[in-house]
Amino acid sequence: MRGVVKGGVEMAVKNLKNKINKEIKRLKELFKNMDENRLKLSEKLIENAAFMSVTLDELKEFIREHGVKEEYCNGENQYGYKESIEAKNYHTMIKNYMMIIKQLNDMMPESQKVNEDDEFDKFNDGA
Repeated sequence: MRGVVKGGVEMAVKNLKNKINKEIKRLKELFKNMDENRLKLSEKLIENAAFMSVTLDELKEFIREHGVKEEYCNGENQYGYKESIEAKNYHTMIKNYMMIIKQLNDMMPESQKVNEDDEFDKFNDGA
C-alpha cells in the first residue's frame, strides 16, 4: 500500500514540474524580446511567475469544487464560517503574480510590451 501512495505522490510531483516547465516556456516566449541583460535578470521572476500560475490554477480548481469558506469550531459551541485557507492563499498569490507580470512587462522595450489585461484574462480564462 505504501508504494502505491508513494508512486501517486511521485506522479503528482512530476506532473506539477511538467506544468511549471510548460508555463516557464510560455512566459519566456512572451518576454523573449527583452535585451540580454534584462532577460538574465528576469529568469527567477519567470520561474516564480510560472510556479504561481500553476499553483493558482490548482487553488482555483479547489475553490470551484469546495467554495471560498470553511466551517470552524472555536471553543465550546462556537461554530461558524471563515474564508478558507485556499481562498486566502489565492487572493494573496494572485496579487503577487500580477506584480511579477508587471515587473516583467516593465522590463520589455516599450513597443514590445505585453498587454497586462490580456495576461490577466488568459489566467482567468474560464473563471
